[in-house]
Amino acid sequence: MKKILIVEDELALLYALASQFDKKEFKVLQAVDGEEGLKTALKSHPDLILLDLLMPKMDGMSMLKELRKDSWGKGVKVIILTNLSDAEKIDEALKQGTYDYLVKKDWNISEVIEKVKASLGMK
Repeated sequence: MKKILIVEDELALLYALASQFDKKEFKVLQAVDGEEGLKTALKSHPDLILLDLLMPKMDGMSMLKELRKDSWGKGVKVIILTNLSDAEKIDEALKQGTYDYLVKKDWNISEVIEKVKASLGMK
C-alpha cells in the first residue's frame, strides 16, 4: 500500500482528498501547515507528498526547501497543489525537483488521484 502525505490548510479540501485517497487504498497522512508537514514527512517517509503553497506557520515552498536538505527528502516525489498560478512560483517549485505543479481550479479530485497514481507507477 502506497503512503501519501497531504499538506493542506484548507480543511474541507484536506478531508475530501484524504477520503478519496483512502478509498483508493492509499495510507493517508495529513498535515495542516508546512511545519507539521515537514515533521510528518521526515518521520513517516511517505511515497509522495501533495503540497499546498499558501499555509500558516511554514509555507509550502519553505517546507519543500527544508525537505530537500534531508537525505531521504531529496528524492521523495512532491506534487504542488495550490491556488497560485504564478509563473515564478511554478519555476521555483520545479527547480526544487517537484514532480508536478497543479493549480486547484484546473483539476478535480479524481484527476489529482490519477496524477498521483501515474507518478507512483500505479495503474
